[in-house]
Amino acid sequence: MIGDPFSRYVQLLLTLVRADRLTVVDDGTATMEFVAQLARGERLTRWHRRGRTGPRELVLAPVTATARRRFTPTARHTVEVFTAMPVEAPPGITVTPNTFAWTRARFGPPTIGKGADLVGTSLVETGVVDPVPYQEAVASLARTHGATRYFAHRRESAEKLHALEAATGLEIVRPDLPLELIARRGPIGRTIVSFPSTVVHTLPLALAGTGVNVAVCDIAPEWLRATASPRAQGFLSGVTETARGVQRLTSVVT
Repeated sequence: MIGDPFSRYVQLLLTLVRADRLTVVDDGTATMEFVAQLARGERLTRWHRRGRTGPRELVLAPVTATARRRFTPTARHTVEVFTAMPVEAPPGITVTPNTFAWTRARFGPPTIGKGADLVGTSLVETGVVDPVPYQEAVASLARTHGATRYFAHRRESAEKLHALEAATGLEIVRPDLPLELIARRGPIGRTIVSFPSTVVHTLPLALAGTGVNVAVCDIAPEWLRATASPRAQGFLSGVTETARGVQRLTSVVT
C-alpha cells in the first residue's frame, strides 16, 4: 500500500519490493493524471511539469521506469487504486471509490455559519498561476461570497499569505488536519469556495447531507504564467468539469 505514485521516494521503494498486490491510496488530483498516463502508456510526469529532462530526471529515469512496470498489473501482480477522484483505469487495474463514509460516521455533523470560507491553492508556488491575478481573484471571491476565512494549502508561502491577509482582511488558517476532517468537525461556512483542486471532489462527499454548498472557481487562461505547462489549462478544467455535486463559478474578473 503506497501513497503519492509520483513521489520519487515511493518510486524508489517500489524498486526494492516484490509484492503480489499493490494498492495506491491517494485522493489528490494527481491521481487523475497518474491513471490517465498509465492508460496511455506514458512515463509518469506531474501535470504541471513542462517536460524538460534535466540531470536529475536522467539519473532517476531507471527508477521511474521500474515503478511504471510495478504499476502495471500482470497475471501474478494485481494493482488497485483507492481514491475519491473520478478515474477510468486501464484494464486490469481495480478502482475502489473512497466515499468518505468513515469520516461522516466518525465526525460531525458540523455547525454551519452564515458566511463562506475560501480554500487556497499552491498554483502560484508551483509556477502555474501569476500571483497578481490570484490575489485579485481571492479578493473578488471574498467580497462576492462574504468570506471571512482562507484555508491555506500547506505549500503556500508565508509571504503570499501575508499579502493576501493585508489585501483582503481574511483570517488565514493553516489547517493541522485534512480539510475534510476540519470541515466535518466544524464550524464551517455555509458555502466553501475553492479553485480547481482535490477538495472540489472530496468535500461534497465528506459534507454530504449537511447542506453546505461547495463551489469551484475556474482558472482563467490569462492568469497562467507564460512558463506554465501547456497541459495546465486542460488539466485544471478537467478537475472542475468532473467534480460532482458542486456549484461551478465562472472565472472572476481581475
